[in-house]
Formats: sequence, structure tokens, C-alpha cells
Amino acid sequence: MKQRSMVSGQDKATLGRRSFDRESLTGGIVSGGKRNQCVILPANVHMVADSFERRNQNWIARANSASDLIIQVGDSSFHLHKLPMVSRSEYLNRLVFQRRNNRGSANDILNIQIENLPGGTKAFELVVKFCYGWKIEITASNVAPLYCAAHFLEMSDDLEKGNLISKTEAFLSFLMLSSWKDTLRILKCSEPISSWAKDLHIVKRCSEAIAWKACTNPKAFSFDYEYAANNSEHENRVDTWWFEDVSLLRIDHFIEVIQSIKRRGMKPEVVGACIAHWTTKWFSQISLGLDKMTPKHITHQLHRVTTECLIRILPTEENSAPCKFLLHLLKAGMMLKINPDLLSVLERRIALMLDQCHVSDLLVKNEGDSDSSYDVAVILRVLQFYVSSTSMLTNPAAKLHIVGRLVDGYLVQVARDENLTVECFQSLVEALPLNARYCDDNLYRAIDMYLKAHPNLTQEERTGVCRVLEYHRLSQEARQHVMKNERLPLKLTTRFVLLEQVNMTKSMTSNESTYRRTNTQTIIRVNKDLEKRKMNVQEIQMMRKDVEMVKSQLKDVHMCKMKLQKQLKRFVH
Repeated sequence: MKQRSMVSGQDKATLGRRSFDRESLTGGIVSGGKRNQCVILPANVHMVADSFERRNQNWIARANSASDLIIQVGDSSFHLHKLPMVSRSEYLNRLVFQRRNNRGSANDILNIQIENLPGGTKAFELVVKFCYGWKIEITASNVAPLYCAAHFLEMSDDLEKGNLISKTEAFLSFLMLSSWKDTLRILKCSEPISSWAKDLHIVKRCSEAIAWKACTNPKAFSFDYEYAANNSEHENRVDTWWFEDVSLLRIDHFIEVIQSIKRRGMKPEVVGACIAHWTTKWFSQISLGLDKMTPKHITHQLHRVTTECLIRILPTEENSAPCKFLLHLLKAGMMLKINPDLLSVLERRIALMLDQCHVSDLLVKNEGDSDSSYDVAVILRVLQFYVSSTSMLTNPAAKLHIVGRLVDGYLVQVARDENLTVECFQSLVEALPLNARYCDDNLYRAIDMYLKAHPNLTQEERTGVCRVLEYHRLSQEARQHVMKNERLPLKLTTRFVLLEQVNMTKSMTSNESTYRRTNTQTIIRVNKDLEKRKMNVQEIQMMRKDVEMVKSQLKDVHMCKMKLQKQLKRFVH
């Protein structure tokens, strides 16, 4: 029978033509749309089947002679003839020869069971039709399983020219060169036969084809930019139009694609953004419970391995991955108890980029109903690593002050959370050293907001939260607020009132050298006085009134001084 080969589709493209799919670039999704397909017939057929019938799980080939071969694939039985099958398959030829020698009679019906055939019953059905001279339709969805099945059955041109391996190989190469959409579909449909697809380099070739197209400037090809214009998920759609498609791939195939893209020289920040996009999709599938059918221990193991793989393939260049994504990855790694060395890698990366982060980057949300709104433990772990590694930083003092402002802003955001425990908040407050801040006003603001959102704290808990506040590190405005703030512990308010009295006394004296003391000495003296005396609320209120009266008197004295100075100037002139 004469060989025929036909490729159908919207454009009826010929082999080797290189053109991007308009549909894939504007739609961004692997599924849907018209597909390239190939209808093939073998060049030489040794026996043509009149019909090919299916009865339940039995497939029966009708020809001019009775069937003499039964092949069991999975739950299905194929009643066939030896001649067309062994003439195309070296594997079946060898099995039939061995069975015939063992049984001694060439007329007996042979029963052969094939286990682990790539593609299973569907692929073998196409193989049988091909061997009997029936036309078979190959698409991107079945070409990979059929190609692997042909290799399994050893259907090479050495046995018969124009055999199934060469036919499927030609169409496979055509799809990889011509169609972005079909290349993704081939890779996706290779997942059930991943080991065969990797051994036969289907995964590698698809990954390289995807990398070539992703790294090629899309402006060089004619496709509609409407998708890029309307989708604002990424800042630069020219670089990221392929993100959505590759995010549908399984982790091992996704890794192959990323490695191919790296070899092609894609910008590290684009690679990092793609990994972040894939991970976001993966996390959403977990949160939606799409893997509930998988046994729990297998699911946990799969998630742990997936997280470790993602950390390993991250670009090592600085700022190649967003801080917020790295924090989410760190949170997942802590929950899944991944390799400690990989956790340290993440902590180091995040710590080294803290001075470039924004408060919004640190807001890692919790999923549980009873937990706090934000995962504070992740941030605390990073801060502890940052403090322990400040010696490795260039210009550590300047960067420490930047991180101090960042942490104060973060504290203000999380302080409103009613479910945030006092232990977690206090640990965050004390995470950075005292020299991390020029001024504690923002820190005081965060502490005051926390006390306001948690009115049921005990006096001891309030004292512990406010322990870091120091009089000399607050502005005058903040000091005034502290002395009037009834949410603060009584001991702290008393100390601030006494220190304010000391400062005002120094201001009113004409000879300050007599009362000169360092701030530290003054604080030590006041604290000793407070230990000796226990003041009640009424005494504190009286002290506050005294302070206000002294302030008023000091203001009057200052006004008189200014008037006298003006009069003196007039007299001199």
C-alpha cells in the first residue's frame, strides 16, 4: 500500500516551518483551540484487517484468516495475527519466536502479556491499527505516548522502512519547531510516562524548544499583543508572556524548562519571577485542597521535595527573586521541615536584602482561623539571622538603621492584630539591638497601638512590652504623650515624670554645670529612687500637675528673658 502522510490544521503547515502559534501567545493556556494533527499509513502492509471491533475489554481484528495471537495490555485483550505484528515489532517478533520454540507447534494461539507499556491500551490500539494498515491520527496529546510505545516495541526502520518510530519522530520534531501550544501539550501529556519521556529525551527537547521561544524576542514574530496589553499581572509582558503556560507543568518538568532557560541566558530576575509565579499557583492548589485524594504522608513528602527543588533552582544573583516570595518559601520550608541547610540559604538571602525591602514585603499571611493574621515567626527568624550576620555586611551601621525603620513599620502593621500574642510581639520588639534606631518614636507608637488593641494584658505583660523604651531616645512630643498615656505601666510613667522634672530643673537653673549629669546617670538615679518608693496613681497625678505648673512658670520666665533682651538691645543702640 502506498505511503501517505497528511498534516492538517488551520494553516496545514509543512515540516520544519518555524512559526509561533498566534492562539497560544494570545490565550496563554495550553488547552483549547484547533490542534495540529497527522494522519499516517504504513508504506508496506503484510496483512490488512477488514475490521477492528471492540467487545467490552476485547479487541478483535478481522482478516482473511483466524487470529493466532492474543496480546494482553492492562485489562484489555487484543485478538490479532502474528504476521502484521511481528513484521513491525522486533520486541513481539522475539517473544513470538521464543514462545513458538518452547511450545513446538506453529499453529497454536500464543498468549502474550505486556506490562508497563507506555501509553497503555490507547497507545497499543494505535500501534495495532498501524500494523494492520489502518490510518491513525496523531496529535500533540498522543504523539509522546505513541513514540514511547513504538520504542518499547522496537518498531524501528531497521525492521521495516517507514516504521512507527520514524513516523512519530518526524511529527514530534515538527510540533516542537512549529507550535508553542503543542510543545506545552506534549510536555504535559508526557507526565504519566515521565521516565520514558526523559530517557528518550522528549522532556529535554520540549524544554529546549520552550526555552528557545521564551528567550526569543516576540516582536520578531507576528502575533497579537492584545493579551500582553490587557494583562497587567507582570510589569514587562514582553519578558513574561510565557509564565502562565509553564506554570501548568509538573515540578520535575518545570525544573527542566527553567534549567534550559537559564542556559539560554534569560535575565535572572525574569527566571526568579517565573519560579515565583509557578510557586504561587502551586500554593493556591494546596490551599484549595486539590490534592486531598493523595494519601497524607505522600502529599507531605511531595510538598517537601517540591519546596527543596524550588530553592535549589532559584537564580543565585542578587535581587533575582522578590523578598515576599522568598519569605513565603521560607514559611513553607519551616512548616514542611525541609533540609536545614536550604532553610539557611533562604534566611541568608532574605537577610541580605532586608535593607531594600518594604513593609508590605514582610506581611506574610497566616491561613489558620485561630492564628494571628501575619506569620511573625518567619520574620523573627530572619531578623535573628540578620543580627547574627551583620559583620558580613558592608557599611553595617547605615543598613542597620534602615532595617530598624523597616521593623518599626512592620510592628505598627501587626500591632493591631488581636490574636498576636504578647510573647511574639515582645520578641519582635527586642529582636534588633538598641543602636538600630536613631529615635524610638515609631517603636513607641507601635507599642502603644499594641496595648490599645490588647486591653486585657496584665501589668507584668505591659511592663515587659515597654521594657525597651528609654526617656532619652524619645522626642519631646513622644515624652509628653508617654506621661499622659494611661495604657502604659505605672512604673514607666513614673520614671518619665521624674526624669522630666529633672530636665526642667536643669533648664531653670542659671548655672547648669552644678547639675550637669549624663542621661545615663540621671536614669540610674531615678530608677534607684523608684525602687525605694512605691507611688500610687494619686501621687503620679500630682507629679504630673507639678510638671505642668513648672512648665508654665518656665515659659513665663523665658518670655520675660526675651523682653529684657530686647530692651537691652534698644538701650545699647
